[in-house]
Parts: sequence; C-alpha cells; structure tokens
Amino acid sequence: PRPRTSSARKMLSRAVSRAFTQSGAVAAARRSIAPAAFAGACAGGARSFATGDKWTKTKDDKERVLDLFALHRACAVLRTPTSEACPKAMTAAIDGGFKIVEFTLTTPDCLKHMADFRAKYDGKVMIGCGTAMNVQDVKDCLEAGAEFIVAPVLVEEVVRWCAERDVVIIPGCSTPTELYKAYTYGAPIQKLFPGVAGGANYVKAVSAALPMLNINPTSGVDLDNAGEFLKSGAASVGLVAPLFDPALVAKGDWDGIAANAQRVIGNVTPVGPLKRK
Repeated sequence: PRPRTSSARKMLSRAVSRAFTQSGAVAAARRSIAPAAFAGACAGGARSFATGDKWTKTKDDKERVLDLFALHRACAVLRTPTSEACPKAMTAAIDGGFKIVEFTLTTPDCLKHMADFRAKYDGKVMIGCGTAMNVQDVKDCLEAGAEFIVAPVLVEEVVRWCAERDVVIIPGCSTPTELYKAYTYGAPIQKLFPGVAGGANYVKAVSAALPMLNINPTSGVDLDNAGEFLKSGAASVGLVAPLFDPALVAKGDWDGIAANAQRVIGNVTPVGPLKRK
C-alpha cells in the first residue's frame, strides 16, 4: 500500500535512494575485484592468486629454467651415502659435461653442498634439489639456492604451492593418470618414476596420447639409451645410478664418473634441443 502521508512518502524515498547507492557501491567494488580474481584463478590452469612471499619466483626465472631443460635435456641426479663423496661426485659429472644437476635431500649435508655449488657455478650450471616431500622441504631447498624442485612422488599440496609461486616443480609419477594430474596441478615437467616396462616405448605411447605432457624419465635411463628416450618423446631425462655408479663412488673413481657423464652427453647432444610446447 502507498504511504498515506507526505512525511512517510519522503522517508520511503530516502530509504530506497540509500539502498540503490549502497548496492551500486558494492557492485562497483565487485567489478574492480573480479577481473584480478578471475585472472589469478585462470592463469596457468592450476595457478591461484600471486602470493608475493619471499619464495615467489618471477615468470622470467621460471621460463629460464624451462628453457635450460629444453636446451640441455639431461640432468645428473646425485645420491651418495656420505657427505664427503657428494661434492666430488657432482664435480665429476659437471666436468663430464652436465649443465643441469640435482642434489637430493637423502644425501648427508645436501643443502650445504648445493649452496656451495650454487655459489661456484652460478650462471654456468643449473642446480636443483630433489626428494622434496612436503612444503617445508621445498622452502629449505629454495633457501639453499635450488633453481628447481624435484619430488619422487606426486603430492598435490607441494605441486600447487610451487605452481602458485612460479617455482618449477618436477613431481614423480608412475602412471598416465598421475602424469596428467601433475600437469593439471601445475607441474610443467613430470618425472616418470620408477622405471616402467617398455622403457622408451612406454614414453612414446604416453607422449602420443597425452602430447601436453613434458615427461622426464629417470629410473631405467642408462648411459646408452638416454638419446633413445628423447627420440621417443621424453622432454628430458635424469641419470642416477648408471651415471653415479655406486662402485665408482665407493672407491673414489671420479674420473670414471666423468667418463660416464661424457658418454651420456654424447648420446643426448645429437638429438638436439626440445621445441617447447
């Protein structure tokens, strides 16, 4: 019913006017927030809002890391039983030609050695850290200077945390489903671990069916078949025990490890750089 007095009608008019003003302000605020929220939620598929914390990398740095993986395509993955052997073995791999190397948290004093190598080889060799099982592990690795992170298993929280900060994360996956999940969570490279039956042929089949993936086989890659994996669709490969032969490490045969490295690089280099997707 209409208000019966002039005073009542004026009060109702002022109330309606305030309501429209408030709703307009709210709508304007929503309009100003929505584009940024939408962009943050959609960028990179699995990305969320920029964090701005001290762990966040620049997009240029992320692209640099991915460009170097595409260029060199082989990573030396070191795990030694003693702290003393670690720097000597890794130096041998670098002397043999590796331009990308990965220390692992299961090696005694891993973070100290990695920090030393970052200072020594900065800009010459790209250095990452593996066996990161949780976010705190990732933070410790980054604090010590890791340029990329590797994990032996797929942990969604870890992948998303890294993806939100433009940290290159390479999680371990053992099935096509896990490989694809890692991709959707924001991992730009997916580690195939452990080795699977079929080897290079398996990578070829999965890469053909899921061409958006960048598969990085580690287990099952040896001194002579690294190039075959790359030709079969692997984006890059990781060398572990075949490169760092435990027998050579045990007797301190660093020249033997350098020779292994030269052999691997000799098989990888002719394949050429990866054309990034």
